[in-house]
Amino acid sequence: MSKKPVIVFEGIEGSGKSFHISNVSKYLNKKKIDHIKIREPGGSLNAEKIRKLILNNKSNFNKNTDLLLYLAARSENLEILKKNYNKKIILLDRFVDSTIAYQHYGLGVDLKLINFVNNILLKNFSVNYTFLNIVNKKNMLKRLKLRKSLNRYDKFNSNFYDNVQKGFLKIVNKNKKKYTIINSNLSISHNKNVIIDIIQKLI
Repeated sequence: MSKKPVIVFEGIEGSGKSFHISNVSKYLNKKKIDHIKIREPGGSLNAEKIRKLILNNKSNFNKNTDLLLYLAARSENLEILKKNYNKKIILLDRFVDSTIAYQHYGLGVDLKLINFVNNILLKNFSVNYTFLNIVNKKNMLKRLKLRKSLNRYDKFNSNFYDNVQKGFLKIVNKNKKKYTIINSNLSISHNKNVIIDIIQKLI
């Protein structure tokens, strides 16, 4: 595997993925290892503008518009991603798997459409490893209540998140070698150690 891998953190709301990607970034900074950290949607200036549009509580897009906005945000990040590909470690807070899990398994968008546009956008850019953070309903709701503000995607019903998480697990089952499932119902310190151990091997 490349010593400058592309590493993705996936999971539904309240699963701890953003916490763990920040922790890995701190670890790499401490080790003085070059890397970039990007969230989806978001990252570049234009992608952040699209993020605000997607997650705004007043937005009410249909499912295909939502998909195209997410992919537009990804398109805006490609210059950054390809510029750093194989040159720096790339940490991604959500990527293609989120698009499939949320838009296909969650909202029912045609998978062929998602794959078609992604293949055009990404071409030779690929992910080396993914951490999928899973969480039970009780802990997810508990963590969402602690947030200062909730965006549009924090407010779906529990069945939606259940379908999305099951979708993530279906994706993992197709290529288990490139994934580690992190049980976010366990202690944070335990999961931090598991993730850092794997990161050390990847880099």
